Amino acid sequence: MAETLIKIDLSKSPKEHDIIHNRWHPDVPMVATVKPGDDFIIECMDWTGGQIENNDSADDVRDVDLSKVHYLSGPVAVEGAEPGDLMVVDILDIGAFADQMWGFNGVFAKENGGGFLTEHFPEARKTIWDFNGIYTKSRHIPGVEFIGLMHPGLIGCLPSQELLDEWNKREQALIDTDPDRVPGLANPPYAPTAHVGRATGDVAAKIANEGARTVPPREHGGNCDIKDLTKGSRVFFPVYVKGGGLSMGDLHFSQGDGEITFCGAIEMAGWIHIRVNLIKDGVKKYGVKNPIFQPSDMAPSYKKHLIFEGISVDENGKQHYLDAHVAYRQACLNAIEYLKKFGFSGAQAYSLLGTAPVQGHISGIVDVPNVCATLWIPTEIFDFDIMPNADGPVISVNSPEVPTSKWKKKPRRVAAAFLVRRPLFGRTLREHSMPLYDFDCPQCGAFEALLPSAERNLPRDCPACGQAMQRLISAPRLQVLSSHQRTAHETNERSAHQPRVSQGHSCCSGKTCTHKPREEGQPPVLKQQSGPRRPWMISH
Repeated sequence: MAETLIKIDLSKSPKEHDIIHNRWHPDVPMVATVKPGDDFIIECMDWTGGQIENNDSADDVRDVDLSKVHYLSGPVAVEGAEPGDLMVVDILDIGAFADQMWGFNGVFAKENGGGFLTEHFPEARKTIWDFNGIYTKSRHIPGVEFIGLMHPGLIGCLPSQELLDEWNKREQALIDTDPDRVPGLANPPYAPTAHVGRATGDVAAKIANEGARTVPPREHGGNCDIKDLTKGSRVFFPVYVKGGGLSMGDLHFSQGDGEITFCGAIEMAGWIHIRVNLIKDGVKKYGVKNPIFQPSDMAPSYKKHLIFEGISVDENGKQHYLDAHVAYRQACLNAIEYLKKFGFSGAQAYSLLGTAPVQGHISGIVDVPNVCATLWIPTEIFDFDIMPNADGPVISVNSPEVPTSKWKKKPRRVAAAFLVRRPLFGRTLREHSMPLYDFDCPQCGAFEALLPSAERNLPRDCPACGQAMQRLISAPRLQVLSSHQRTAHETNERSAHQPRVSQGHSCCSGKTCTHKPREEGQPPVLKQQSGPRRPWMISH
């Protein structure tokens, strides 16, 4: 019996596990070491860390915090692994936990990540899937049952510092092309929600500030979402750091090609049994830049399909030049429209394309101006006949819509400039001018702080909630202090260890004051910031 190298307690939050992480960085500490040829079992949380529940409400999908996702078990070091080697990973088996035989599929709200068809399905939606051996069905999508092809959506090795810096540089450059876009073009490093495993002190801070999100695939592997990577598969990963640092998670019971709903597979918690080996200097020997995958011989035995075509002409009739994204979107929309004729709602059909073992193909990509993309739906997964015939489609599904939640605008209080509440290493501020630096709290909004340049990189407490926030990368402005401001700043320093929340306005002793006294325990009321918000700050 293989050893369970990493064990997960689903009753505890991700923060209580030091053997998982949600950022890629070369300094994430290894949690275990194995030898080439060893096999072992790794347990994994679902990719949201338990944020989604088995119920008939989509509120949890709507409100999911996407900066706290893709928790990975690991990293695991392999003895003798050096940069330039290929790590050979055999997936021997994979399964769900015996006491959690269910999974979920979600469509994220457009304002919180969106999805492949977010303009057509902008609201949050959820379907729950129950497992019965190798089969699964959903109470939210009747008339369908299919065989699952379980696989890790996310698996890869730690990047080098050089590779990490390249990721951050190029992704920030992409964000800068359209910083106001909803959903965002990419997600930059974000320290407040980073989970850095066993790292502590300065190393933990470095990982949090620099670490890349674990959501997209990159050169090291990552979130590739290859549905055929089931038991019996083999992967060849480039090694970038000593030991390799193999990590994995985001287990899926089943998935359609493309994972088009974004939370697009049947997500689950579970375990994976793997074996590792090394090919020394394999990167150079085989000219490897990205991982190479060898699929399993195991696959659902569906032989009959309906194939839907899409070309690179969008929904508005606009011609695009050899655009595979547009073409595949059209294939999906054509399939959804077809399935609606049998009684499925659009959302039910959309979820089905993300969860069932549908195949996506680029069938032609050289004939200007149109790409031909195709979507293959196995017809045997339905309880009724979906083939076209002379009599026309028969309504075979009659059920309520899948759980849906409209976007709830979250109030954001925006703070005005404030004087720093921390003592500045025992000094009294008497300078006539100081730089003004920008900060942002994801819960309360943007704020500014007057700081000596030597302290510009230290975190500052949000004046509303008190949480420490990192400085935004922006040019400081020079703030000239009047005598009154300097006096206030000095008074603030002397009061640094006093309670941050006062009992009311200082002017309220007068009879003519119109301020409403603050209730005990309430944070100060923050003034609305003038001008636009810093558009590049992520919303999740």
